[in-house]
Amino acid sequence: MDPIQVSNELSFRVGFSGHSGHLRVEPLSSVERPKPEHSIPDFILPPAFPKETPESIKKYIEETYLEPRLDTDEFAPEKVGKQWEFDWFDKAKVPLEPSVPRTVVVPIWEPPFRRPVKEKWKPKFEEVSVSDLASGAVESGPLPRTSAKDFVRGSINNRPFRPGGLDDSQNLNRSLPPGASNGEWVREILNGGPAQTIPPSLKQGLDLGALKRYPLSWNVYKDADTPKGPLDENLSGLSVQFDDLFKKAWDEDVVGEQEDGHLSEGETVTLEAEVDTTEVSSKASESAMSLDDILSADSEGSQLHLEGLSDVVGQKQKLAWAKLEDSEEIAGRFHELIPDMALEFPFELDAFQKKAIYYLEKGESVFVAAHTSAGKTVVAEYAFALASKHCTRAVYTAPIKTISNQKYRDFCGKFDVGLLTGDVSLRPEASCLIMTTEILRSMLYRGADIIRDIEWVIFDEVHYVNDVDRGVVWEEVIIMLPRHINIILLSATVPNTVEFADWIGRTKQKEIRVTGTTKRPVPLEHCLFYSGEFYKICEREIFLPQGLRAAKDASRKKHLTAGVSSGPKPGTSAGHDNARGQKRENTPRTKQYGTNFSGTGSGYHNNGNGQSRWRQEASMWLMLINKLSKKSLLPVVIFCFSKNRCDKSADSMTGTDLTSSSEKSEIRLFCDKAFSRLKGSDRNLPQVVRVESLLRRGIGVHHAGLLPIVKEVVEMLFCRGVIKVLFSTETFAMGVNAPARTVVFDTVRKFDGKEFRQLLPGEYTQMAGRAGRRGLDNIGTVILMCRDELPEESDLKHVIVGSATRLESQFRLTYIMILHLLRVEELKVEDMLKRSFAEFHAQEKLPEMQQLLKTKLNQPKRVIECIKGEPTIEEYYDLYMEAETYNNQISEAILLSPNVTPFLNTGRVVVIKSESAQDHLLAVIVKTPSPSNKLYIVFVIRPDMSFPVENASSGGNSQDKSSTFDQGFFVMPKSRRGLVDEYTTSVSARKGRGVINIKLPHRGSACGMSYEVREVDIKEFLCICSSKIKIDQVGLLEDVSSSVYAKTVKLLQDLKSDGNKYPPALDPVKDLKLREAKLVETYRKWTKLLEKMSQNQCNGCIKLAEHLKLAKEIKAHKEEVCSLQYQMSDEALQQMPDFQGRIDVLKEIGCIDEDLVVQMKGRVACEMNSGEELICTECLFENQLDELEPEEVVALMSAFVFQQKNASEPSLTPRLSDAKNRLYKTAIRLGELQAQFNLPISPEEYAQENLKFGLVEVVYEWAKGTPFADICELTDVPEGLIVRTIVRLDETCREFKNSAAIMGNSALCKKMEIASNAIKRDIVFAASLYITGV
Repeated sequence: MDPIQVSNELSFRVGFSGHSGHLRVEPLSSVERPKPEHSIPDFILPPAFPKETPESIKKYIEETYLEPRLDTDEFAPEKVGKQWEFDWFDKAKVPLEPSVPRTVVVPIWEPPFRRPVKEKWKPKFEEVSVSDLASGAVESGPLPRTSAKDFVRGSINNRPFRPGGLDDSQNLNRSLPPGASNGEWVREILNGGPAQTIPPSLKQGLDLGALKRYPLSWNVYKDADTPKGPLDENLSGLSVQFDDLFKKAWDEDVVGEQEDGHLSEGETVTLEAEVDTTEVSSKASESAMSLDDILSADSEGSQLHLEGLSDVVGQKQKLAWAKLEDSEEIAGRFHELIPDMALEFPFELDAFQKKAIYYLEKGESVFVAAHTSAGKTVVAEYAFALASKHCTRAVYTAPIKTISNQKYRDFCGKFDVGLLTGDVSLRPEASCLIMTTEILRSMLYRGADIIRDIEWVIFDEVHYVNDVDRGVVWEEVIIMLPRHINIILLSATVPNTVEFADWIGRTKQKEIRVTGTTKRPVPLEHCLFYSGEFYKICEREIFLPQGLRAAKDASRKKHLTAGVSSGPKPGTSAGHDNARGQKRENTPRTKQYGTNFSGTGSGYHNNGNGQSRWRQEASMWLMLINKLSKKSLLPVVIFCFSKNRCDKSADSMTGTDLTSSSEKSEIRLFCDKAFSRLKGSDRNLPQVVRVESLLRRGIGVHHAGLLPIVKEVVEMLFCRGVIKVLFSTETFAMGVNAPARTVVFDTVRKFDGKEFRQLLPGEYTQMAGRAGRRGLDNIGTVILMCRDELPEESDLKHVIVGSATRLESQFRLTYIMILHLLRVEELKVEDMLKRSFAEFHAQEKLPEMQQLLKTKLNQPKRVIECIKGEPTIEEYYDLYMEAETYNNQISEAILLSPNVTPFLNTGRVVVIKSESAQDHLLAVIVKTPSPSNKLYIVFVIRPDMSFPVENASSGGNSQDKSSTFDQGFFVMPKSRRGLVDEYTTSVSARKGRGVINIKLPHRGSACGMSYEVREVDIKEFLCICSSKIKIDQVGLLEDVSSSVYAKTVKLLQDLKSDGNKYPPALDPVKDLKLREAKLVETYRKWTKLLEKMSQNQCNGCIKLAEHLKLAKEIKAHKEEVCSLQYQMSDEALQQMPDFQGRIDVLKEIGCIDEDLVVQMKGRVACEMNSGEELICTECLFENQLDELEPEEVVALMSAFVFQQKNASEPSLTPRLSDAKNRLYKTAIRLGELQAQFNLPISPEEYAQENLKFGLVEVVYEWAKGTPFADICELTDVPEGLIVRTIVRLDETCREFKNSAAIMGNSALCKKMEIASNAIKRDIVFAASLYITGV
């Protein structure tokens, strides 16, 4: 900064020192004069602005508007921690290389409907900042890249992209140093500041000894000799002196509220002068100021004004990010709005499709919610077309690999498509990529370069976010996506679509357009199939109870007929047997069901007479299919919730043939061509032969136990329409887009892995949506099988027309997520937790809590003025509250003790809990409990009640005139009272009959005090007093004498005469003789607290009650502030305790160090996506695989990826058995370690859940070259699960190979490569028919 010359030629400069924002005013050497001793002035504070002259104004205009200057935003005081390339105190160093341009010229995109129609559209251009363009696509690592192979998959060494929506995060902006944000820098200008010895980003600095601050003193005065002109007068009105400039900074505490020296999120520092800018502008309009004055005003207005920023942020937080579009204008003017579509469709689009396409053209994110087969894929296709048109990329993600393969086949002829799954990588350079959601998550964490080119990410089947195991992947990907990527979400209809879209919009800080339809393209009718007849129970989403009643009438007639007949009828025996089977549903599953995951809820095959039962089942299926065939309701998909039941149902239809000769020929040719790629022994596998035989008769089977190639053959033949009956599990509804004419539910109950339960409405809707082929059927038919017992109407209504399952967060922390995020500076684990769907509602209320906290903190502090010196009321109040707590514990223990019963007799004074008043009530026991009445009758003084009229039902002499008086009631002097008024009665001496002549509760007043007689339970007693008074039970309860009531009130009031609220209580140890250890310990603590309270100076103070009340208010205010601060902090997050425990586990095993820096062990764990990362990492670092052969290694690794819980016990070699035991012990040790750090994990369950050794022998034999048909004989696991496990093993081998490379273990790296090659052969790795074609 250039020196400023003051009037007496004393030069100084103001500059920054260090990275913490300290400002210093330093004098400069003055010019030499003839008599320096006479010319040295007093040190004067100079004015903020020098005297203006035409030359200085000209110079100011040139410097401000005509010369290049530094970007004020980039080099603002708030960012002083940055290292600049120039010297503040001298001049800017000119770099040798040309600097990066600050701005660039880019074309302005206009939507098609705004472009000129007649002439060719030419885009306009605008100049934008480079930082604005780059903020959404921060590079994921240094350029140039070291390896081109990581372009698609990324690398663990790359830096991930900055997630979108974090631009205003506190972690991204450089926080102001304490000296610059708390006002200290203002004082340092006048008084000097401490030396800056610690360089930026370092923990320690130089030790320069005990450096003292340099004190300075400044004064400002106006030069009286200088003539003042009109310009000087304006300047004096507009210029700001130093004391004015900094007055608010230290006198009025305008600086923003601080917490630990740092600005809280959403808070800003306000540093403004006293000159009001609105006042300046009004002066300018009134007096037509000259250019000089305007420039002066501009310089004044250019000061830092940030106070309105918090309001803007608050308004931004309140915006609704989900925009629900109900307008039909877009659909009506669709072709006018979008004349040049990126993709033309051969059919008329629905309204929701037009709306979605319109917003895609505008470059906005879209959430489409519609029923199955409604046409959501149209939106995905148009996004692919836009990506091709814009020369960008689009990514389609699906939860199931089958969907990915099928979409690849569907899109292959239309777009440039590539496929990325765990085991397949086809054309990754394509502009349109189809992949599983896990692959996209891995690409985001590993900073794949291909992310830069992506314009659209399409999430299909978003309702899959409810999946307990994999739902967290969707939330992770949505949070991690960079800002430049637009999101398209396709989902079935769910109740909280807008809520979910609002979470995504708030997380990504962009609007989400919500559209969709609840209308089905093909309406559905729902029927019950009972005793050979259909009963319609629902049509067009309207439940028809008359259909169910008709079915029940038929059921009653059937049972009456069955009761008369000698035996069961052919059409009814199956239903009757099924009823008994369904009663066994809740019993434990049989061995066959447990080992195959394929039992049924009905349990037909579990009975000794199983063959006859299946014959009856076959007759029932035959009856149903004949009925459907006559009504032209084929093809049909029959959903059975068991793989075993699907197979047996299909096999039982031995005599059924539903295909013509031409269809048989087509099926035979297709199967021969598809299965020709299998080798000799695989071609004759029992499953292949059996399914092919079924297919030729028009019957198909589809479940997870089938070989992948067999499943694909079934799917393709069904889509061709040659399969008439398909027995399937529910995966067919999720993974295959193949609608049918009719859908049949074998049952509406399923086993979800834990228990038998009813189908959820969302599950039913997903499967029922496969009924009705668009363009072929006018209506789709859904049939529920009923055998003997009909379902209840409420259950049917809930399943058929009930509300679908809400989208709910399944977010959970995993070790691999924590390790990945610890590598990323832009996103902490706490930020990921805050942005999860689970924390959405809590974060949504954050701005309101911030405002409330600000209000609480701005409230004037209440001070207690003590007349005895330093106030100790807060300490006394804490002791008082603690003593109250102990006292309550003692009182509760006393009342529960049997020793207290003898003391609770008539006349005992007690304290009763008050419901309304702040103070508790003094009472006396009038009548003790009797065998017929377990309650005490007490006489209670009620100071909180007004004087009411006595109860009308009190009895003959119960009402005294004096009781009706108001508060002016008085008691006559004793000398003037009569005999009756002497608190005695002529009947008091007689023995009572035990009759109660008053209606409880009985209220009245005497001696200026209200009273009440009522029944109470012993739990309402708060304290048992040591005092006891004589009472007249007969006068109170039978004769109801007013004088007796007055006497009782007087006796109770006399107990308060010594100034205490209540009489002393019975001592629990001395009086009640209680000997319980815990109670005695509490009693001793209580007495010690009473001693401390008696020694406090507040004890006995005349203002004690007033100060206690004030202390209570101050304490409540502090607790409210602390509660708000806690709710706004990271500690309040739901999964924060789980996060802390997992961090401790990672530190303990060495994945991270004490500073949370990821170590080599943590980098290895980041590679483990297939199995449990901790077990895999420990297995590698303990060298458990080094002594094993490649075949044994891959066999042992199958325990990481095999998922079936129950399987036959494998027969292992001694080496494999030892390796298995070592690995299991490692898992147990890790489970115990996690339990030690308070994670909700059982070591045995942890080991059994993550290590399943059922296929170790099978994989070992497969790696040794055994044919597939032979290894299937070694286990009862279905063939499809065997193939799936071995395919996933190949990916696990790649992960272990990469981990070995990180560790530097070349031998293990080579072993993993050999193991991977050993399992890649034959039917297991046969190419998908969707990919290669048939």
